[in-house]
Amino acid sequence: MKLTILGGGGFRVPLVYGALLGDRAEGRVTRVVLHDLDPHRLSAVTRVLAEQAAGVPGAPEVTATTDLDEALRGADFVFSAIRVGGLRGRADDERVALAEGVLGQETVGAGGIAYGLRTVPVAVDIARRVARLAPDAWVINFTNPAGLVTEAMSRRLGDRVIGICDSPVGLGRRIARVLGADPREAFIDYVGLNHLGWVRGLRVDGRDELPRLLADPDLLGSFEEGKLFGVDWLRSLGAIPNEYLHYYYFNREAVRAYQQAERTRGAFLHEQQARFYEQVKDPGARALQLWDRTRAEREATYMAENRETAGAGERDEDDLSGGYEKVALALMRAIARDERTTLILNVRNRTTLSVLDAEAVIEVPCLVDANGAHPVAVDPLPGHATGLVCAVKAVEREVLAAAESGSRATAVKAFALHPLVDSVNVARRLVDGYTSVHPGLAYLK
Repeated sequence: MKLTILGGGGFRVPLVYGALLGDRAEGRVTRVVLHDLDPHRLSAVTRVLAEQAAGVPGAPEVTATTDLDEALRGADFVFSAIRVGGLRGRADDERVALAEGVLGQETVGAGGIAYGLRTVPVAVDIARRVARLAPDAWVINFTNPAGLVTEAMSRRLGDRVIGICDSPVGLGRRIARVLGADPREAFIDYVGLNHLGWVRGLRVDGRDELPRLLADPDLLGSFEEGKLFGVDWLRSLGAIPNEYLHYYYFNREAVRAYQQAERTRGAFLHEQQARFYEQVKDPGARALQLWDRTRAEREATYMAENRETAGAGERDEDDLSGGYEKVALALMRAIARDERTTLILNVRNRTTLSVLDAEAVIEVPCLVDANGAHPVAVDPLPGHATGLVCAVKAVEREVLAAAESGSRATAVKAFALHPLVDSVNVARRLVDGYTSVHPGLAYLK
């Protein structure tokens, strides 16, 4: 099988390739095509992958190209992990928002809207090309904001585009671990939007173990989300929120922490990765070793400002291993081999949540087989969660409308309606600020 990776010069591509190296079953991926606009980044990542594959019999063949059509033609799977505007763009997203006193995180609030506005047109063009050049391909979207981008692509590709994220996987794994359960055997009752979801149950052999966790303050406070949100708040919710909900529940503290930080997350990653790609240019450099060291630093500093605000301390070692690449591999295996499994994915709602229409992309457990991903039936969300999900989905729809029409007024509306943007005037200034620094938003008139 041929797997095309868009954003193939991206820093986390070796995680995907590492997962492929461990797959020895029949029908596995045998050819990987990396596509990126930056040939130097492609060269660096190709070197890392070559060192990963050294001594591994039957390692998937790797080629690289800057020609998008060539990369897509004949693909069985397309893994999309592009970053429109690069990490410099992410740093600008954060800076412009923080100057207005609002959150600039890349998927939540003002920063997520700005990222979506410049990413959706590119993602829609990719979807059109996939439909033309690889009509039988399945697209696995990891491009952020993942739910929004998946919904944009689904308007061209239908159910053949599926969004993935490692946050629900990590959350479910942590809850199972603290309860002494095997994450592979547990069913995680998780529902919401990407980076806006809640675990409402964890069933093992038909028994829901979450009440036991919520009833034990010591157990509840012993893992990442317990430290991040606090035991009392989790018990009030009666659920375990995705870590990104910290930006909503503790917004003032999060914004203050970001404003006081020496540099934003985007600026840190921009500098860190620029250093890595520069070092790999040395022909004598050990590319894989450099990559692994850089990755460890990246994972250890993830959401550092939020953890500092909450007094949560350092991340547990078990949480430093990522996980989205395992979801991607499991998804491909289930579809390609009809190996039926259950995964938390971003898919079209159909009739799953009655408060949203059928085309809305949500994040829920799905049964996956050769025919794709099928959302399982879930109980309705509680009122507080319903309000937030509906509000953010309405914002996503305005982003999609602005990207399609090029309407600056609609872009302002998207910002102004977001729960974390507290003023129409702030929304107008945000659009002014973002269009002044992002050439990719020149289409807004």
